[in-house]
Amino acid sequence: MGKKLYLSRTDKKLAGVCGGIGEYLEIDSTIIRLLWVVSFFMIGLGIFAYIVAAFIIPHRPE
Repeated sequence: MGKKLYLSRTDKKLAGVCGGIGEYLEIDSTIIRLLWVVSFFMIGLGIFAYIVAAFIIPHRPE
């Protein structure tokens, strides 16, 4: 069936978006968080993209 992207329940600071992306890509979530911060300062869409992702990405079923 393949991998699916979910919000992280264990590795989260705000909504679990970066933790979930890190789990999906199998990399450290700190790298994802740094990319979010850089995108915020360089492009200005980091916070908007994070909020949209928090609403779009589903929670992991229990």
